[in-house]
Amino acid sequence: MDTRPIRTSAKALVIRDGRMLALRLRDAGGEFYIMPGGGQRAGELLPEAARREVLEETGICVRVEGLAFVIEGAHGEPFHRVDLVFRCDYEGEDAGAARHFDINQTGVAWLDISTLNTAPLYPSRLRRAVMNLYESKPHAVYLGNEEAGDPEVTD
Repeated sequence: MDTRPIRTSAKALVIRDGRMLALRLRDAGGEFYIMPGGGQRAGELLPEAARREVLEETGICVRVEGLAFVIEGAHGEPFHRVDLVFRCDYEGEDAGAARHFDINQTGVAWLDISTLNTAPLYPSRLRRAVMNLYESKPHAVYLGNEEAGDPEVTD
């Protein structure tokens, strides 16, 4: 029986002018991107967690809308990760926000959605799903499990 804890994470899908907000990170394998967001605190609702994390990581204020995607990482980490991705509307920057970069974060970027399927955005299953949502095409909400080492999705 797996005894690792389950960690819920609220992520933000912020789209503006055909581009998606992302955190730029670097590790030994090079540069890559993830959506802003992070772990939910006890007593904090998921939309509140998404709003807080975006502000802390990017200095950007957002209004959280509906749930867009759910994706998991069931293995390869000290916990079973469940990411809930919320559509968010850009409201503006807060120059006075206290920003807290993650250890590997090197900045913030706006990724072009038209080429997102080939961008180093992780989890990679989000790439085409975001493109389809943006283009009002059918898309799944539950994207399944994706772990480090899985083949990248670039279709």
